[in-house]
Amino acid sequence: MENLLGLLRIHVEKGVNLAIRDVVSSDPYVVIKMGKQKLKTRVVNKNLNPEWNDDLTLSISDPHAPIHLHVYDKDTFSMDDKMGDAEFFIGPFIEAVKMRLSSLPNNTIVTKVLPSRQNSLAEESHIVWKDGKVVQNMVLRLRNVETGEVELQLHWIDIPGSRHL
Repeated sequence: MENLLGLLRIHVEKGVNLAIRDVVSSDPYVVIKMGKQKLKTRVVNKNLNPEWNDDLTLSISDPHAPIHLHVYDKDTFSMDDKMGDAEFFIGPFIEAVKMRLSSLPNNTIVTKVLPSRQNSLAEESHIVWKDGKVVQNMVLRLRNVETGEVELQLHWIDIPGSRHL
């Protein structure tokens, strides 16, 4: 607990144009991994554009560690099929949280993260001040698959007694 910086709430919103892994559709779910932590959304049956709206929470001790996202197709009688993966970093998001913003107008863009070979962003991602907290919306393009994107939203949660940013 003494090394803990805080909690990262990842709101997994939806998938867009995911790959077909069953006969005509897929039963997708998302797994998010960071270090030894592994979190999973619920399965959405027979949908290539699923809306999960699930909140997953990671405890953050190393803000430089990558976060891995994997999408799978749930199978009943065999191993689940891979439907792509993505990777993102929370360094710019953590830097915005460190600024301790409080007097900004709602929906003010604090900074932007551009797509690059080092991240899986499909488009520019804005880190904004919204409703008294720092929020980042991102669209991740899935790798190692023919098609698919996943939309996420990041929130930071401070923990009393944790190491300060």
